[in-house]
Amino acid sequence: MKRKIPGKIPKELSFDCFDDGSLLYGKEKNRLPAMGWNSWNAFGSGNTEELTKAMADRICALGLKELGYRYVVLDDGCYRPERVNGRLSNDEAKFPGGFRALSDHLHKMGLLFGMYNDVGTRLCAGAEVGTCGHEKEDAKTYIEWGVDFLKVDNCYYPYDNATFSDPENARFVFAPNIRSVRIESGRKPNGRNVTVLKAADGVLTGPSARITKEGYATGIGTFDGTGPKHSPVGVRSSELIFETDSPEDRDAFLSVEYATGKRERVGQWLQIAVNDGIVFDGLLDPTDSETSFVFGGQVKISLRRGRNRIRLMNHRRQENTLKSYATLLKYLKREAPDKDIVYSACEWGKTQPQNWAKKVCDSWRILNDITFRVGKDGDPGHGDWDGDYTCSVTSQYNKAVIMDGFAGLGKGWNDPDMLMIGMEGLTLEQNRTHMVMWCMMNAPLMLGLDLRRVKKGDDLYRIIADRELIKINQDPLGIQAKRVFSSLAKQRPDRTYIRDTDRVDILAKPLSGGRFAISFINLGKKKRKGRYSVDVITLKKYFKEFMSEDFARAKDGTGYDILDVRTGKKELSKEGVFSVRELSACGNVTMIVTPAGQEKVPAPRKKR
Repeated sequence: MKRKIPGKIPKELSFDCFDDGSLLYGKEKNRLPAMGWNSWNAFGSGNTEELTKAMADRICALGLKELGYRYVVLDDGCYRPERVNGRLSNDEAKFPGGFRALSDHLHKMGLLFGMYNDVGTRLCAGAEVGTCGHEKEDAKTYIEWGVDFLKVDNCYYPYDNATFSDPENARFVFAPNIRSVRIESGRKPNGRNVTVLKAADGVLTGPSARITKEGYATGIGTFDGTGPKHSPVGVRSSELIFETDSPEDRDAFLSVEYATGKRERVGQWLQIAVNDGIVFDGLLDPTDSETSFVFGGQVKISLRRGRNRIRLMNHRRQENTLKSYATLLKYLKREAPDKDIVYSACEWGKTQPQNWAKKVCDSWRILNDITFRVGKDGDPGHGDWDGDYTCSVTSQYNKAVIMDGFAGLGKGWNDPDMLMIGMEGLTLEQNRTHMVMWCMMNAPLMLGLDLRRVKKGDDLYRIIADRELIKINQDPLGIQAKRVFSSLAKQRPDRTYIRDTDRVDILAKPLSGGRFAISFINLGKKKRKGRYSVDVITLKKYFKEFMSEDFARAKDGTGYDILDVRTGKKELSKEGVFSVRELSACGNVTMIVTPAGQEKVPAPRKKR
């Protein structure tokens, strides 16, 4: 089969427009994190219509619907393995009644209906029904089925070396190795004016690019964010930037000395920008090897008098993925402009979606799956508290906790994946802290357990139905907590990426009504004794724009009412210092702090 070539990137989807503040194609605004249940962790590809209805019944019987858990989402394994006449259709053995009937059933219960697909050619479990090339007809189908939530994955993506895709697709998302650029302009009595700029004469940005000892630039592209090794904060995409002076406005011709590859870090696609505009965006002719350098064809450019900026880059890993997610949204809104659909990008943080997903999505996964050991045939599945790779509560938390700057009502939410509460492998204390972490970080609250295992009032129920924690997650201000202290951070705890779990973190989150939620979290597996504290001065340092005068002044007057969320115990603090003296293993103490005597000010609810 002929390999597909990525299409042109519209200006509004380009890397240079990621931070322009615009939302595209009718994306909904001011939506709070979604709450509901997803089938994957409980049943994997084995979910059925019968099981889905049973979960919906339990959501209602347990009173979870009234707490906000309304989305019932079918994950992978629900479609036929191939399209029928080009359209998606239900697996008749698993979902004999069809998806429209199931959607109607859930809607009559006061619940909302969610489904799953993929921007690739196939789904992760292998069904050849991905949305790639079928966005228009799939949008029509989802509207016909009454879908309220779409989780869209990133397997078998033809324009990147995503999981299960051809590794050679890396040629689309990395630039070739670059040794120099050549600029020719005008004519002198003895020939053309020629300037040659060596790679070492330029400036490299981003974490993945470097100049080799042989003098060429390599690794120009967007760093793969799927693994746990690197921080999500900071510049994630690399460029080679040259500056050159021109005595006058003039036309010139630019050629690049390059060598191509087809693997992570060395590709075949190059983007060239001169000053404010892209002058080239496409595949270069392949070379014999990654060190067989040749000069490419000349590209006409316009230089202006004075300093000029030339950027050699490849942002296609992000731009291509954004375009794919944007295309489906565009057709959904074209099909039903007023239909309210939560749009969840599940691309595992590969393309650093915190940089671009805010333009079209309501949430974006920040890392790989939280567990690969999902439930099946009565097995509840297994979750880990910590681990060397991505599959654990703390590996997700470690990234998401420093990503508050990417989230908000005008953007969307970092998604550290489904809750593993109720799966084997986690203690009750770890489950409680897991819930606290997700609520403080404004993560979507998607339950992932078989709800038939939960009884009203039991330990699991008290965790997932904790009203105070849910109110923190769903607070109308819509502000993700910030880490204001970590015992392993020498400076900037709000931005330092830390993977060692032998530590204590303190998170703070502004709430409506002039309040703050503060959570002391022990990530380690041993009890901690000793005083951990945060004061009003520190809170003001991080949250000056959100701190009311009443809150700031209370330390010199009335003091603060403190509610322990878990125990319900209340106390008064006069000093404006909030502290704990002991934390259980993998435990937390979470409190809500209000200026003493201040009545709670209700605020209007935002969309979920």
